[in-house]
Amino acid sequence: MWARLASLTLAGVLAASAPVMAADEPMAKVLSFEDLPKWAEDDHSAALSTFRETCDLIKGREWPQLCAVAAKVEDARAFFELFFRPVLIEDGQEPLFTGYFEPELRGSRTQSARYRYPVYRMPSDVSPGTPYFSRRDITEGALSGRGLEIAWVDDPVELFFLQVQGSGRIRLENGSIIRIGYAGHNGRNYRSIGQELIARGVYDPHQVSAKVIQNWVRRNPTAGTDLLNTNPSYVFFRELPKLSADKGPIGAMHRSITPMRSIAIDPKFVTLGAPVWIEKEGEEPLHRLMIAQDTGSAIKGAQRADIFFGSGNQAGELAGQIKDPGRLIVLMPIQLAYGLEERAEG
Repeated sequence: MWARLASLTLAGVLAASAPVMAADEPMAKVLSFEDLPKWAEDDHSAALSTFRETCDLIKGREWPQLCAVAAKVEDARAFFELFFRPVLIEDGQEPLFTGYFEPELRGSRTQSARYRYPVYRMPSDVSPGTPYFSRRDITEGALSGRGLEIAWVDDPVELFFLQVQGSGRIRLENGSIIRIGYAGHNGRNYRSIGQELIARGVYDPHQVSAKVIQNWVRRNPTAGTDLLNTNPSYVFFRELPKLSADKGPIGAMHRSITPMRSIAIDPKFVTLGAPVWIEKEGEEPLHRLMIAQDTGSAIKGAQRADIFFGSGNQAGELAGQIKDPGRLIVLMPIQLAYGLEERAEG
């Protein structure tokens, strides 16, 4: 049976009796594990290992005990089946799965003819909530000479997509790697350059992808620079010297995320750190238990998720191909799921 949800920060939902709700509010339905196609075929141990990475940070009184059990348990599948129930949450929006990755750029600590595009740290005069210099201002030199450069890279398009991803690696010529993460932005709204290309009649909607945009900008350097600058938003970074090269980037829970086991979700509907079963359709279907360890500005809705594919160009190629329907099901602590069932029956 379906239950309407008044509040969808799921670690705290159901604490009070249900008020009268509008018909268009999100709905939740408790399922069984038998309702999850290919559940038995998954590698539950891999999911449990990823869950352990952040379970101590999950908010809500139900989680500390679960985390303590997770640290000792040997049968991963039994752990999830015993202490959780699958819950389908729908808000009327079409389900959508996309992919993201951690870019790796070529760069240098010093500026040169090849490495001439700066990766900036956060300026001290940025005020939260107040618009700062636009992307165009910054790319035209508004921050030059202030010593804010973390490094210099050789490709403005890859730098742009590094900002879209929010974290990445810069590989220096001596083989060493600088890890960088999101530090803040210039207070201006993001504007899609893909949509701008469509509006200009360059491409039809079904043709646009990250790779298509990158190739177009490289073929048209002057117009390409202007295109990038139509997005006024600009992201600043911070260096992450303690993050080793073999670890994934830092997610929304301030810990490394895991390729093909971590997803970005909308925290209004899914508790950060919770297990989530995904049934991605498309050319290469994916049925897998993931952990909700990240968020994203474009990830909005109960049935919206971004799958982390890993680091580097190959991961980027795979992530860029994903734009598929499917189904996302939250594994909710059993006591919360029982509360949902009681509300549905009531």
